[in-house]
Amino acid sequence: MNRSNLPLDLLQKKQGHKFDHGHALVLSGGVGRTGAARLAAMAALRIGAGVVSIGTPPAAISEVAAHISALMVRKIKTPHDLEIALSDKRISALCVGPGFGTSSAQIGLIEEILAAKRATVLDADAITLLAMNRELCTLLHPACVLTPHAGEFARLFPDTSAEAFAASIDKRAEVTINAAHDMGCIVIAKGENTLVADQNGHVYLHQATGARAAPWLATAGSGDVLAGFITGLMARGFTPLEAAKAAVWLHVECAITFGPGLIAEDLPAVLPKVLRKLLV
Repeated sequence: MNRSNLPLDLLQKKQGHKFDHGHALVLSGGVGRTGAARLAAMAALRIGAGVVSIGTPPAAISEVAAHISALMVRKIKTPHDLEIALSDKRISALCVGPGFGTSSAQIGLIEEILAAKRATVLDADAITLLAMNRELCTLLHPACVLTPHAGEFARLFPDTSAEAFAASIDKRAEVTINAAHDMGCIVIAKGENTLVADQNGHVYLHQATGARAAPWLATAGSGDVLAGFITGLMARGFTPLEAAKAAVWLHVECAITFGPGLIAEDLPAVLPKVLRKLLV
């Protein structure tokens, strides 16, 4: 994947009302666990989603509200709360996993999310929940995007040996294609050589090496930002595959543009500069 593969006509935001550009909902964990969801939500907003809401347990609402201004906050603790939220058909993309938690209480929320059949990014704790509760995997659908790093990939696909995943790029591509086929959705195998595979046997490679090396991405929260970029693009109407490919490239480009000293909060902040360079 490279700049020439980016859908620049889609990245260019058209005139319109905020809801013309989609509404993303990011689910948060409880008190003291909201930072990752806030990172994802801000990333979704920066990449052009017209509206972004954070769904959070009641006890954490004050914590979330104290850190954000442009994001909306709503109480979501139970599957019923989520069902009510999703009655708003303007919500066009969901993100679950960053800081979400892995307790049994979260399983019902995952089930409700997947039953909605909307564009959905499952990251971090959501992937762990899938690995711990295999029946949830049967609810995945083609509008889902899974974003495992190597450790999460091994938990979610235990039949894939660590040696196979760490082997040649061709072997990694093979196991990622198989994973996407088995799950019936997009799988992004994150790493220095990130692979994006769909359920139809296509795979795309982004190499963050050589001139594209971005070692500063090895920082807490950077994966949450990637999840938010994908969610925001899907909220705007990108297909899951388009969103995954574009977000992976932009994520690395933001890191390269910022350079040494990068922390996760810097990635959404530098994105406007990256987009200006692309869209002039």
